[in-house]
Amino acid sequence: MIEGVKIIALKQIVDERGKIMHMMKSSDDHFKKFGEIYFSCAWPGTIKAWHIHKSMTINNAVISGNAKLVMYDLREKSSTYRELQEIFLGESNYVLVQMPPGIANGYKAYGDKMVILANCATEAHDPNEIIRINPFTDKIPYIWDLNHG
Repeated sequence: MIEGVKIIALKQIVDERGKIMHMMKSSDDHFKKFGEIYFSCAWPGTIKAWHIHKSMTINNAVISGNAKLVMYDLREKSSTYRELQEIFLGESNYVLVQMPPGIANGYKAYGDKMVILANCATEAHDPNEIIRINPFTDKIPYIWDLNHG
């Protein structure tokens, strides 16, 4: 497990009308602050990677579909520097993944429908705050193939 990453089981309340899917509230122990919330949508097989935030903490939950979220620790002073971590999240595993700044992250949509990934970030989007790297870079030791893992 990468230092500073938290995986929190999320509550769903289901009845005959549908369901409520909790994600985050200000009274949660892991809540830091609110910057913005947005939804990243991806068709099956799509890869959205790599993103590295300089100062923002991100909180991801997949509210529809399923995704493989991959993280790579680029923080030189971290005890898990250069450690890789995968987590499958979505309808089959409804969790919140909280990532501190400095971790390269991205996801691949899988299954048979569009993935909707919610991100409740601690800062509003700033194009100068994020570093983007090609998902197939050789700087991160990861292969996005189905058989990887």
